[in-house]
Formats: sequence, structure tokens, C-alpha cells
Amino acid sequence: MILRPRIGITILIVVGLAVLAGGWWFRSKGDKGTPFRTVPIKRGNLVATVSATGTVEPEIVVDVGAQVAGMISSFGKDKNGRTVDYGSVVDESTVLAKIDDSLYAAAVESAKAQLQQATANEMSAEANVLQMKANLLKAQNDWGRAQKLGPSDALSQSSYDQYQASYEVAKANLAASEAAVQQTKATMAQAKATLATARLNLGYCTIKSPVKGVIIDRRVNIGQTVVASLSAPSLFLIANDLKRIQVWMSVNEADVGGISIGQPVTFTVDAYPERVFRGEVGKIRLNATMTQNVVTYTVEVNTKNDDGKLLPYLTANAKFTIGHRENVLLVPGAALRWSPRPNQVAPETRPKLHARVESPRGGHSGSSGEVGGSQMHGTIWVEQGRFVRPLYVRIGLTDGSSTEVEGKDVIEGLRIVVGQTAEGSATASGTERSPLMPQPFGRGARQGQGGPEGSPGGGPSTQR
Repeated sequence: MILRPRIGITILIVVGLAVLAGGWWFRSKGDKGTPFRTVPIKRGNLVATVSATGTVEPEIVVDVGAQVAGMISSFGKDKNGRTVDYGSVVDESTVLAKIDDSLYAAAVESAKAQLQQATANEMSAEANVLQMKANLLKAQNDWGRAQKLGPSDALSQSSYDQYQASYEVAKANLAASEAAVQQTKATMAQAKATLATARLNLGYCTIKSPVKGVIIDRRVNIGQTVVASLSAPSLFLIANDLKRIQVWMSVNEADVGGISIGQPVTFTVDAYPERVFRGEVGKIRLNATMTQNVVTYTVEVNTKNDDGKLLPYLTANAKFTIGHRENVLLVPGAALRWSPRPNQVAPETRPKLHARVESPRGGHSGSSGEVGGSQMHGTIWVEQGRFVRPLYVRIGLTDGSSTEVEGKDVIEGLRIVVGQTAEGSATASGTERSPLMPQPFGRGARQGQGGPEGSPGGGPSTQR
């Protein structure tokens, strides 16, 4: 009698477990739900950008060098009265440094002495000219009297010839003394030039700032010897105005076509990761560089730096705004990249889909961005039971995650396929393909990713 309740409880437990197992088996063999992952088409705004990296650079940088050789003897004082150093604010003609000028001061004194000697030589030569003129006058008078008398009893032939010779010699001596004056004048001019050069070299021993600005680099120390040979050694680097600054961006050749002068740019720097700086494109340099077969162009971005936060040579990460759309239909990039297997396509659309692949005019590019202002075409897929059907769209701008689309049957809220569940992948890969079914649409289907780029089953090309 006591065992009967226990037997009844056991029977109830066994029956309950059987019911649960049957329900689990029925659900596992019955409707397993959709094998696809879908999202709705949304409406919103889109900003298409091109990303690039670069460095913050002063707008104008002056490299101050030395034109004479010597040892740095001292530094000057900046605008605040402190010794010139990194970050010093200087005015135009502020003394930055001094080079030991002992040799150059001696050269100036030597040049002065040479000039004084040349001046004395010129005065002596001019006095000699006066003397030669007097001698010429005397010889000319003697020769005139001799000519009146002529060779006779009163004037012998030898005396007559001597007066003539004296006259000719006096003329020659005057010409020589006048030439000597010209020579001394040239010597004096050379001495003046030598003195001017010596004074310039002496002045070059004092290094002055050519502009008003901020010292961003000091490349010498006191006691260091600078040698000016074929090129002037660099001593200081001065930024003219750090309130106006540039960002030099390296832009890939594939993206430079979408950049134009005056285009707005936003960028960030690691020093202030939460702040977004703004600027505009000022110049696109034509001297492209190639690194490992990658061609890049330098784009100059002008920006203001009134608060001085942007320091020279910070690394900047920029985005160039190449397009803006408002109130457009947007789909995820995954929707354009995903393609079904042929056996996942709705049977009634397979012949038509196959015809589009075969037709030379039926191909659809998978590019997900505008190129040269012309829209490209692509395919998105809409769930239809356990199959999908294609929906052909025109593709506009993309921001890398969302893409603008247009089409006859494209409406807001329509759910489109962006992938498939693990069950759907296993089912699709485990289903045997019938020889009567359409063949895979290109290379992508053979790889398990649907059709190639450009086919109705294909996804978009790589986005910029």
C-alpha cells in the first residue's frame, strides 16, 4: 500500500520528461526561425570623409645660421629679460648669441691701418703730380727759348737737343705721376672694401633675430665652435607666428582627387584627444612621394591657434569632408558586402538574376562611393521566408559604416540582410547543390561569399 504513491509519482516524472523531450525534438525538427540577420533601412544624415595623418607645422619657420666661424661666447636676452632658450619670445633684431670676435676685431684694425696707408700714398702721389707739372713747365719754357735761338753760335747743337729731351722727359714724368695717383686711389678703394668686409664679419659675430617670433629649437651651447664653410651652420629655429599654424597631411593618391582648396577639415591630436580642431585646405603640393609603391601627396591645412594649444610637430589625425547628405536612406556597409549562395536565392528570381549576370549591360558595380560625381550600383537582399530576393540600388556617398542608397523599392524601415546566423551558415554549407540549380554567381560564391564585386550578388568594392 505504501509503494503505490511512490510508483505514481515516478510515473508522473517519467511522463513529464517524455513530454519535454518530445517538445524539444519537435522544435528542433520544426520551424527553426529565420537563418538571416536583418536590419531596417534608416533615414538620416551622412557626412563622407577621407582620413589622413600628418604633423603640426609652424606656418613660417626661419632657420637662423652663422656666417662666420668661431666659438659661442654668450647668449642674448629675450623679450622677458631671460637668457635666450627654447620657447623664448624674441623681437626683430633681438641679440640671440655672440661669437668670439677677437680675430674679427683685429682684422678690422688691420684694415683701418691699410686704409690709412692707402690714403697717405694717394696724398703723396697727388703732391708728386704737382711737382711733375712744375718740372714740365720749366722744361717747356727752356725748350721754347731753345727753339727760338736754334742751333747757332749762341746755342750749341748739344744744348739744343738737351732742352728738347728735358721737355719730353718732363711730360712723361707727369703722365707717370698721374697714373700713380689713379693707382693709389684704387688701392684706397680696395682698403675701404677690406675694412667694410672686416666690419661686416665683426657684425656677424652678433647673431640677431631676423623676425619676431618664438624660438622652437636652440642648436648650440656656450663654448661650442661653429664652422661656416660651404653652408651656414644652423643655430636657432624661429617660428614667426604660432597663432597661425599648418598641418601637413599625407593623403593617398586614391583619395587626393576628392580634396580641393578651401575644403573644411577636422582633426585631433593625441595631446588633446577630446578636442576637435578645425581648418581648411590651403594647398595641395604636387611633389608626391612614393614609399613601398604607395604614392602620397602632402596637403597643407591652415588653422588658427589663438590659444597656443597646438604645439609644433604634434601628430594630427584629420578627416577631410568630401560630401554631405541630409535626410537620405542609409544601409550598413555589411548589407552591400553580403551575398547569398545560389540555393539561398528565391527560386522565382534565380532565372532573372542569372540573366542579369549573363547580360553585358546587366552588371552592377559594387563600389560603395561616388567617383567623379557618378553614382554606382549595387545589390542588397531582402528576406523572403527561408530565401532572399535581390533589391538593386544606386549607391551614393559612404562614411565607412553607412552608405546612401536609392532605388524604386527602397523604403525606410524595410529590413535587409546583413549576414546569416550560425544555423543558416551551417545549413547553406551543408546543402548539396543540384546540377539543375544556377551556378554560383562568380568568384565570391565559390569562396562562400556570394557573387563578385560588380555582379548582382556581389558586394561593394573596398571603401576609401
